[in-house]
Amino acid sequence: MSATPGRAPARRNLVVLLPLAIFLALAALFLFRLGSSDTSRIPSALIGRPAPATDLPPLAGLTRDGKPVPGLTSGDFPGNVTLVNVWASWCVPCHDEIPFLAQLANDKRIRLAGINYKDQPDNARRFLNRYGNPFAAAGVDANGRASIEWGVYGVPETFLVGRDGSIAFKLIGPITAENLARALMPEIEKAVAR
Repeated sequence: MSATPGRAPARRNLVVLLPLAIFLALAALFLFRLGSSDTSRIPSALIGRPAPATDLPPLAGLTRDGKPVPGLTSGDFPGNVTLVNVWASWCVPCHDEIPFLAQLANDKRIRLAGINYKDQPDNARRFLNRYGNPFAAAGVDANGRASIEWGVYGVPETFLVGRDGSIAFKLIGPITAENLARALMPEIEKAVAR
């Protein structure tokens, strides 16, 4: 018995179109998830743990209020609420977030520290001289080893270290008006209240 003449081409079309439809559905789902994900909320294994042992030399020649800015040491964390910002002069988003760091530097309840990541000292100084230095301490991480210990994915990233010396919060990406109000300030308020 022979098959109906119209059924064979229809079956062939189905065999060809079904994988294509499945692929397009998976691609659409992937793009939707990629576009809707908030990368600033990537979890960190360091939340709730002591800040990594950090002993970084100062950025030579950097001053604030006419005084040399010290490097960054983990001994400075206990007793202070510290915001640690990992930045570099070559990082375009770091240029965008500097006004927000300047705003945070005026908050006397917190201490603002910076880790200068894989940067040339002259470029880093020029960057801070151009925009203003918000950091009370700025350590140089020339080879990136300290940033790896902090779990840095890329610059900029910001960590909130509580008075007990433990990491309380991590923000991936630049500080913006939105995430400053929505995420960072509430975490600072919690850390200051403890």
